[in-house]
Amino acid sequence: MAEWQAFHEVRFPTAISFGATGGPVRRNEVITLTSGREKRNARFAHSRRAYDAGTGIRSLEDLYEVMAFFEARRGTLHGFRFRDPFDMKSCRPDLDVSPTDQLIGTGDGANRVFQLAKSYGEGPDAYVRLIAKPVEGSVRVAVNGGEMAEGADFTVDPATGVVTFEMAATPAEGEAVTAGFEYDVPVRFNAEALEISLASFKAGQIPSIPLVEILP
Repeated sequence: MAEWQAFHEVRFPTAISFGATGGPVRRNEVITLTSGREKRNARFAHSRRAYDAGTGIRSLEDLYEVMAFFEARRGTLHGFRFRDPFDMKSCRPDLDVSPTDQLIGTGDGANRVFQLAKSYGEGPDAYVRLIAKPVEGSVRVAVNGGEMAEGADFTVDPATGVVTFEMAATPAEGEAVTAGFEYDVPVRFNAEALEISLASFKAGQIPSIPLVEILP
């Protein structure tokens, strides 16, 4: 896991984030050949989430709160946590987190360190996304289906999503290590300025507040 540069472990105002729009972005190159057929290449291995928090603004108080948050992050300089309103759990949003939600590794009798991750899809086409910003206290871990105790059997770093087992609880050879969790998305502001007009806001025009995911 790469070291996080210029990151503040604070969360963007949750009430505003729940009204935001956005989601995963894939950068692919599509070339149409003279035959009419297409050649498609993935420009990046991972998707990157992008949001517009402006759609979550409902009042002047919200505007002020975002402006203060923007200033405290020094604009685009410091990253921060964002609560994705559509994708914030290891399971479907309508379900409760379970310690068997996601496979994060298989024991070999020696390795005690596992990275939280979430899979989308099934089989060889599944996409595995690293989860680096779990919500503290939400992580549940199981080994071969048996839930482990945080603190006694394992610890989790909320700043990196790394799960470390105690020596006595090291997963044995072939044992499935699974986890369930809630998480935030590491993002930064994707604009050098907040373009806010009081007259436009009162007229019903929503300001644009772009955010973009920071990949580990």
